[in-house]
Amino acid sequence: MDTKPVTEHRRTLGALLRLPYEAMQREVYGALAVRGFPEIRPAHSAVFRHIAPGGSRLTVLAERAGMTKQSMAYLVEGLQEAGLLRSLPDPSDGRARIVRLTARGEAALDTLLALSAEAETRVAERIGEKRAAKLRRALEHWVTALEQEAG
Repeated sequence: MDTKPVTEHRRTLGALLRLPYEAMQREVYGALAVRGFPEIRPAHSAVFRHIAPGGSRLTVLAERAGMTKQSMAYLVEGLQEAGLLRSLPDPSDGRARIVRLTARGEAALDTLLALSAEAETRVAERIGEKRAAKLRRALEHWVTALEQEAG
């Protein structure tokens, strides 16, 4: 019996984007463990992708990631226990808190970015440099259009 989702059989654009992303994510997060950050799981990408350089409120992180505040709090708590994040009072609102990367969190983010670049190089090796460059240009164009639409 075939257990693949229907969208993979029909090769929807979503599946064509998701499957390579998931493969890259497994590759990057697997290598991250070897590079000294075994406590970071792919689910934590919701935090690393959305945290602002100066830190972010938990509610903002949850909104940007499209998840509940409780789910984001769970991810943030795990990263705080691992010494990757710290929570500080928001100087503009004493009732709120700002989540910021620690030095170890910054090192993890730098490692994630480096591993992502290495994975992109392997994509070029698999599909050819010209195709990889063309894919990157098309995705950059799409992202720019989405950013312009968002205002």
